[in-house]
Amino acid sequence: ASSQSALVFDRLFTVRSMPMFVQKPENEKQFTSSQEQNKSFDSSTLFIFCVFYLHNFYLTIISRLNAKVEGGQSHIPDACFITASTGVAEVLMCEEADAFSFLMVTGSEELASRVIRVKVQEGANLHFPVTVAVPFCTRYRSNYRDVAVKIVDEERRTSYVTPVTTEGPRGGQRGTFAEVKVYSLGLFAVVSCLKRENYTIPRRGLSLKLSVDPRISLSYLPGSFTAPVIAQTMVQPVDAVLLAAVKSRSDAYYSVVSTSPLLYLTHPSSQPLRRPLSVTLPCPPNPEKKRAIATSTSIFCVRTLKSSQETSNELLTVLGSRDKQWNVLEKVHVRNQQNGLVSFELTESVERLLVVRLLSPLQPLHLPSLAEELEESVRSHRVTVVLQRRKDEPHTVLVAALPSRDLSWEQNKLRAQGYSDVLETSSEFPMCEGDQLLLHFSGFRNNLNVDRITFHTQRRNHLLVHLTEVDPFGNYSSPHYKGTVMFHKVTRGQLALSDKAAPTNTTTLGDPVCKLSLTLPKKVRSINRPITARVKLCEEADSLPDSLLLWLSGELSEEDTALLVLSLRLRRSTAQLVKLRAGDSSSAWAFHALAMWRRGLPAAPRQPKAIQLAQSLAKSGRPDLARELLLRQAAATGQQCSDA
Repeated sequence: ASSQSALVFDRLFTVRSMPMFVQKPENEKQFTSSQEQNKSFDSSTLFIFCVFYLHNFYLTIISRLNAKVEGGQSHIPDACFITASTGVAEVLMCEEADAFSFLMVTGSEELASRVIRVKVQEGANLHFPVTVAVPFCTRYRSNYRDVAVKIVDEERRTSYVTPVTTEGPRGGQRGTFAEVKVYSLGLFAVVSCLKRENYTIPRRGLSLKLSVDPRISLSYLPGSFTAPVIAQTMVQPVDAVLLAAVKSRSDAYYSVVSTSPLLYLTHPSSQPLRRPLSVTLPCPPNPEKKRAIATSTSIFCVRTLKSSQETSNELLTVLGSRDKQWNVLEKVHVRNQQNGLVSFELTESVERLLVVRLLSPLQPLHLPSLAEELEESVRSHRVTVVLQRRKDEPHTVLVAALPSRDLSWEQNKLRAQGYSDVLETSSEFPMCEGDQLLLHFSGFRNNLNVDRITFHTQRRNHLLVHLTEVDPFGNYSSPHYKGTVMFHKVTRGQLALSDKAAPTNTTTLGDPVCKLSLTLPKKVRSINRPITARVKLCEEADSLPDSLLLWLSGELSEEDTALLVLSLRLRRSTAQLVKLRAGDSSSAWAFHALAMWRRGLPAAPRQPKAIQLAQSLAKSGRPDLARELLLRQAAATGQQCSDA
């Protein structure tokens, strides 16, 4: 044992280019303190610590799965605990595999943990069993649902193991862990699924009330099966909000009052049902009639009689499913009982049952479609995509696919994390557990290789993208770069077990489910130009400097200025504006008038500006000032030429 321990503790090995260290504890303690342990972990690597116990020859492997993913489950521990026999550290490999999360959910299952891949090196022998403890967190709890550890091996065989749930500190990590003992390795994840209730039906019969809903009861008569069999039931509730949403999509479902929960029945196919099976299900009466009864108590007897008559006029229909095909069980007679319960007898085995209460007869074609839509709606969720970013990181955008029912709550949590700048919010669209959103940017370039979000109801569906503009000289008339991000939905059925979790060709996916606009602020660019000498040609020195105009405005009287304004052909509105700005000063009036006239001249006039102004001065009766102006202009031009 001592030689084996020395071999284990002195070996340094790697798993897929990620460092893994083996560390010997002191006094048989796994860790000293959580703070000291966290200092030795890096957010972009995966470490495995093996602790060797000399008294039972077992190793406990703590796999720290801490991939750098924005919006990760910070409230869930990022360590996976594996207990196996000695020598396992040499052959066991553990890694994060969230890219295959779509593989871990089917039907109405919901992912509640990260996906972890545990495997053995090729050619190595591993002694089973192996104990794996996976951290998880369930956000939505119900009496109808339970948690299980789902295992998918290398041959894609699926198995469910009921875990031992523990809550509290474990190896310096505090949280809820699902611990299972397994005899095969592969992909591990904790899923929230419908609670399965298994029971044995003896020959003498059985009367059973389901633990998930005591209103649901099953009664097997003696001799229902030739031998004792094991059966399984699951219950999927159908709430009134879900039924109202399905009814709003089609006018054909107007007469539907209520439905019972979806009851999943599994009997052995080798044993047919020999005697009728009595089933009792809750199917609420018309809620509007119940409210009408409660509004008046003075005529209680009359209302009760009328209500019973109206309830008897309501139709009850049973639908059954075999081989994934819904049909109306026309030979089944349904009886009304008290407290909104209905009962009926089955003479043949079915996989799923649903009772529908109708106000008026419905066409037989619409009833199976109603059951299919209800079954699809319980697995579908309304999703809203939100784009947010921090003010200090304008080029980093957080893309979040949030359940619409938790939109305000999730936005408040993001605001608390510093994401106060809400860029865009999409309209609602349906998504199922495990579906993916493929992102396609127009006008921007995503610097990360990750371009998809896998939707899970009980997980944080966040993606942090770093964007750069495609054309740095685009949108020249706007202070922002403008672009668009399009979201294409990839259903779980379109995904396959491969390194690429989703197809990348957006043309084959059809129209996007939503489009959101994006803007990035422009940066002030410093352009490095070579330093050149400025050469000012004498021919280009045809400007009237302000000094010359100031001299001329000081020489003009108020009458001269009025005549000069007429000679310069300034617009009346321009002359009035100049007069208003100048106030009572005649020199200021003359200067502003000359400046406005100079501003309105073309860039390349036919005559020099000084000659044009001299002609206007001569016309207004001041040829002396015109002559002096030309002399001063010539002197200024000669000085500029000599300086050049």
